[in-house]
Amino acid sequence: MGLFEDFSRFLETRLEEFLKDNPHLELQALEEQLREQEEDTLRLIAELNQEEKKLEAEILVIAQDIQKWHKWVQKAQAANRLDLATAAQEREAALLRQGNQRWGQMQGVKERIQKSKELYYQVQQRHKEVKAKAAEMAANGAKGQAEQKAQNPWETKGWNQSTSYSSSSSFGDSLETKFKQWEIDEEVDQLKRNIR
Repeated sequence: MGLFEDFSRFLETRLEEFLKDNPHLELQALEEQLREQEEDTLRLIAELNQEEKKLEAEILVIAQDIQKWHKWVQKAQAANRLDLATAAQEREAALLRQGNQRWGQMQGVKERIQKSKELYYQVQQRHKEVKAKAAEMAANGAKGQAEQKAQNPWETKGWNQSTSYSSSSSFGDSLETKFKQWEIDEEVDQLKRNIR
């Protein structure tokens, strides 16, 4: 177990060092985590909304039963059938306790929905900040490359160098990132529409 823990710690340290050396990747990882958190929070909100509707339906059924038993209590009392009136009162009281219990559960679910929405908006705001920071870093990177080209306009990266072409060029990565972000934004928009 010690060897595994040492290896795991070594990997974590190396990953942290790598991300510090490549802050744009750290931002991408953070952005991915925030996107997943947004999706998880939207799913939780949707589940809680369903639970709230289920509890509301149960409360309505209980309320109808309480009305029915209350009428029977009055009818039995009017007919001087105390045995039936007492039993009906006990049933009505049990239904009232059950209704109060469901009402409390529903209030708890409503509070969780509210807190989940607040969390969603916080995560969404943080996600926007990270996106802006990533865009700023990308712009600074592009500016740096443009300045480098201005200093040596005849040198085109990849043209005068003997390295082989890699399909993961910075242009391709940037374009791929834009498409991935577009897909993520579409997914989030769809989830938002689904919970409204």
